[in-house]
Parts: sequence; structure tokens; C-alpha cells
Amino acid sequence: MQLVVGRIAKAHGIRGDVSVEVRTDDAERRFARGEAIETDPPERGPLTVEFTRWHAGRLLVRFAGVADRAAAEELRGLLLVADSATSAPTDGAEEYWDHDLIGLAAVSVGGEAVGSVTDVLHPPGSDLLVIERPDGAEILVPFVAAFVPSVDLASRVLAIDPPQGLLDL
Repeated sequence: MQLVVGRIAKAHGIRGDVSVEVRTDDAERRFARGEAIETDPPERGPLTVEFTRWHAGRLLVRFAGVADRAAAEELRGLLLVADSATSAPTDGAEEYWDHDLIGLAAVSVGGEAVGSVTDVLHPPGSDLLVIERPDGAEILVPFVAAFVPSVDLASRVLAIDPPQGLLDL
């Protein structure tokens, strides 16, 4: 499965650098000099990292063959992706990759089927699980221990204990 590790935002300067919105916890490895990064759409890549530096909270990257601002502007909006098999395992027992959660069956703490996880959103604050109900309706459940007391990746099931009324919407 392809994971988005960054998105090219805009050109920076005149030498072909681009600013990248980083979407990985492992930016130093993913954007290391010499790394070939796949793209979405795939025909635009791979792009090979020549140089990186942090500036004002954004990662600036220069890719091989991107020699000026015009060439860098052509990359705007391009997604940078990596195969999930190249992701390091999570450090903690309660840490999960989004792709591990998507597709899990969601059941109530009483064992009733609720639906399946179709996405994980990362707004400021706590992460949200998008759960599609059997009738096609979607509910958002904060991904915190109070509302998601257990995740069993081996069984492909997570239990939810949503606040009163959430499932009735």
C-alpha cells in the first residue's frame, strides 16, 4: 500500500527548491540525500533528493533534474509516496499506522457490529476514525482510549464506546 509521506507545496527561491508539507514521522530518512521518492501520479517520478533543509517549519527539498523555479513550480501539488512495507514498526503498543486501521471492523463494546473504518483524519487535537455504517452513513469517532478501548489488529476488529447519541445520528 502506498502511503503519502509529503506533498509539494510551492517553489522556494530560484534554484529549483520546493517546500514540502511533510506527512511522515520519519522525514530525515524519507527525504535523505540520494533517496528516490515515488510520486502520485507515478509517471511524474521517482524524484531523487539532492538536498534538504528546514526553513520556517517547512522542509525545503531540491530534487535531481529540477534546476530552476519554473521546473519546481511544475511539481506543485504532487504527492510523494512510499510503500508501507518500508515503514518502520510503531514504537508503542497503542500506536498504529493509518493503513493498519483502515478496513478494521468496528464493534460496540457489547459486541454489536457498527461498521468499518474507512479513513483516519488528523485535525488539530485528537485523531478521528471515519466509520462507515452498514446503511452507508459515516460517523466520526475520536481515536482516544475513552471511545476506542481496544484495537485488535490480528482479528481486524476495534471496539468503540461512543458518547451517548453518536450512533443515533
